Amino acid sequence: MIFIKNLTHKIKTIIKPTQKKNWEDQALILSAKSIMNSSTWTEVPDLSNPKWLQEKEFSVYSQFGDDGIIQFLINLLNLKKNGKFIEFGVADYFESNTHFLLINNRWEGFVMDGDKKNMNILKSSPIFWKYNLKAKSEFITRENIQSLLKSSTFDKIELLHIDLDGNDYWIIESLDLNIFNPDILILEYNAVFGADKFISIPYDHKFSRFDSHYSGKYFGASLSALNYIAEKKGYYFIGCNSAGNNAYFILNKYMSKIPKINISEGYQSAGFREARNKNGELIYTDTNEEINALDGMSVINVITNKKEII
Repeated sequence: MIFIKNLTHKIKTIIKPTQKKNWEDQALILSAKSIMNSSTWTEVPDLSNPKWLQEKEFSVYSQFGDDGIIQFLINLLNLKKNGKFIEFGVADYFESNTHFLLINNRWEGFVMDGDKKNMNILKSSPIFWKYNLKAKSEFITRENIQSLLKSSTFDKIELLHIDLDGNDYWIIESLDLNIFNPDILILEYNAVFGADKFISIPYDHKFSRFDSHYSGKYFGASLSALNYIAEKKGYYFIGCNSAGNNAYFILNKYMSKIPKINISEGYQSAGFREARNKNGELIYTDTNEEINALDGMSVINVITNKKEII
């Protein structure tokens, strides 16, 4: 584990965040390959450990350690080399969870974001013509998501990642995942909502994260709520990344290969501080302070479908 963390640190110090974006950085890619070729990383960990996924983390283009988790999972599940993925809520795609998957594994992809400027940046990047990637600018709602996904023209995908900072639960609920049957489902959860509550923001097709609350922490759904809908769709929970924002689910058919993780044990609190004050400034508060800022805001209990007050 120390070996992997040291190499991960090297990856992060090779390129500075202020430098010009390098969409296909060979130094970063080679460092990642060094990790993936190490016996420490390829060794299958104790899968009964609720935090075992975090042992495989490294970051090339993902915001946190999800690049490593994804690479380990596709190898452990023996997913085909010419796989397909869909990710939406990608901004300009430079910092995303499938960027490395695209260039390292040459999977075919379809990505979406609500900001047309973001998609134009992606389409003007070198990776857009070098790799088999489709991009669409669209504000995603539960009314249009199914037709948007069909526009990918994919009939089967191996990975689906949903990161909308908003109506995530309601979008997932409206999806017919049987059409694409993704093996891996990555869902962003709001750690501020805790591990035990089955709650989501109410559905609003025009939802805007910072318009809804100045802190930017009123969005999405709790881990338990997402687990509830994922299980109804035929998936089970296997863990979270160490940053505490992405949860991993896989198809029930893999139950004999990878054990299900209990939500209370696998839940990871957020390790980042992004809350804002009323002036839009970062205030570096922890999760307990962030939930206090949401006092009086309404959420929906997805089990009872009734409104609750934070």
